[in-house]
Amino acid sequence: MNRLDGKVALITGGNVGIGEAIAKLFTREGAAVVITGRRKDRLERVVGEIERKGGRALAVAGSVTEDTHAREAVAQTVRTFGRLDILVNNAGIGDFGKKIHETDDATWQRVLDINVTGVFRMTRAAIPEMLKAGGGAIVNISSIASLVGIPMLPAYAASKGALDALTRAIAVDYAAQGIRCNVVNPGLIETPMAESLLSDPAKTAEVLSHYLIARPGKPEEVAKMVLYLASDDASWVTGSTFTIDGGMTAR
Repeated sequence: MNRLDGKVALITGGNVGIGEAIAKLFTREGAAVVITGRRKDRLERVVGEIERKGGRALAVAGSVTEDTHAREAVAQTVRTFGRLDILVNNAGIGDFGKKIHETDDATWQRVLDINVTGVFRMTRAAIPEMLKAGGGAIVNISSIASLVGIPMLPAYAASKGALDALTRAIAVDYAAQGIRCNVVNPGLIETPMAESLLSDPAKTAEVLSHYLIARPGKPEEVAKMVLYLASDDASWVTGSTFTIDGGMTAR
């Protein structure tokens, strides 16, 4: 038996990187998935790859900055697959290479609107359906930038710190209704967001000097942790923070 048989999952930012890896792993484990993102062509590529391997998937293009998109993504999930059991809030952006006095209001607001308020919008839309289903699992994708100081990313760090706190608040408010909420905090992962860093060998080597396992993580490795938290294997786990960072925060 697969770990997600009969489950339906909604994954934001499911068209690339960690979100794509989660969507593909979830379908291999028996779930039907709905993936969202701003690039329809990339969403359809992922859906096509899932369907060719016998999985069930649906693409809903749009941005977590729009409440109408959040509500429509949930509505389409329920119309197509009948229920909603799992929400993975993976969509996010970074703004790297600036100190706080170099960060303008528009950049600050854009990062927080996607990384925090987008999670608020999607979760607000999803929880009523989870309550109807008798429970559910929410997994938020944060960063080790919420746990340790990392230079030159104040807006990103602030947004991920807020996301960790929001995770705990959701866990407290809905545990009695069978809804669990946890947060995963990856370190450096081989994704398009990290491409500018990983394309520079000198910068990559400097960053990885802080990692006990001196290589970037893979999206598939993060997906396996998310699978555990989304599955019934984690039925006694809520409000918790899970680092996956090659030992970076162990020092």
